[in-house]
Amino acid sequence: MEPVARVKLADVARRAGVSVATVSKVVNGRYGVSKDTIAKVQRVIDELGYAGNLSAAALRGQRTNVLGILVAGFEPFSAELMKGAWTGAEGSGYELLAHSGGHGHGWERRSLARLAGTLIDGAILVTPTVLNTETGVPVVAIDPHYGPSPLPTVDSDNYGGARAATDHLLGLGHRRIGFLGGRRDLDSGRRREDGFRDAMEAAGVEVDEDLVVETSYEPELAAAAAESMLGLPDAPTAIFAANDTTALAVMDVAADMGVPVPHELSIVGFDDIPEAAGAEVPLTTVRQPLQAMGAEAMEMLLLLVRGEECEQHVRMDTSLIVRGSTAPPR
Repeated sequence: MEPVARVKLADVARRAGVSVATVSKVVNGRYGVSKDTIAKVQRVIDELGYAGNLSAAALRGQRTNVLGILVAGFEPFSAELMKGAWTGAEGSGYELLAHSGGHGHGWERRSLARLAGTLIDGAILVTPTVLNTETGVPVVAIDPHYGPSPLPTVDSDNYGGARAATDHLLGLGHRRIGFLGGRRDLDSGRRREDGFRDAMEAAGVEVDEDLVVETSYEPELAAAAAESMLGLPDAPTAIFAANDTTALAVMDVAADMGVPVPHELSIVGFDDIPEAAGAEVPLTTVRQPLQAMGAEAMEMLLLLVRGEECEQHVRMDTSLIVRGSTAPPR
């Protein structure tokens, strides 16, 4: 695969409407440039993915024997995937570089522009927002925003896991069930909500839309939604949160409001991060095989960097892990 053209100082200067000398001063931290101009040039640098001196010229055209795992941010979900990727790389002769590209649309494109072909020979992208096949190096995506993609992809059965979680609560006798969704712009988030809704419909239980809230997987938003739900005269007897960090936030809110778990409120999460089992009331959750997903993505990437073919799409099974946070409604 041919490397993509590198962004030059002149490209940044042209886009920003300033001189090459001004861009050079900004890049090298020299005096003589106004704060507004610095901010404008820096925005263009981020947009174009100018790498500056980050990549050594001596590395151009050579193998680095380093593979990257690129994430929007470091949190429990990506940490488990990174552990698996590290395991998958053991004995391969490659080192791993973990890089956080920051949130926002297109973060992975900027990260690849800085790193691809100069610091890394290939990359795993975790929940990428943009899937461009012209990456310059072999790339494998884990749980991309828009589902299976032109790039080799690893994900899990989000729909089946959400149905299993909802069926578990229904089987215990719950009918008033709240759902704290992730993000509807994510394929995984939509599939989890679809699994919840389809399980409720199959059981003949109407979904109360007042008990369905999109939380963007943010614990603060989940806590606010849970507080509102639990304050209703007809409060839910169970809440299914679309990931574990938001489920644990619900558990904290319940404790603060004096609502005992699971006797008055059952809670289910999704992911099975280590904190789930270690919670004060161990969390019932849907286990994504996160470390196995990371290892599988690494094995696929190693095949690609060696010039071999790999599977285009691997979807791994999820499983319901029942712990102490669920019980029949009182």
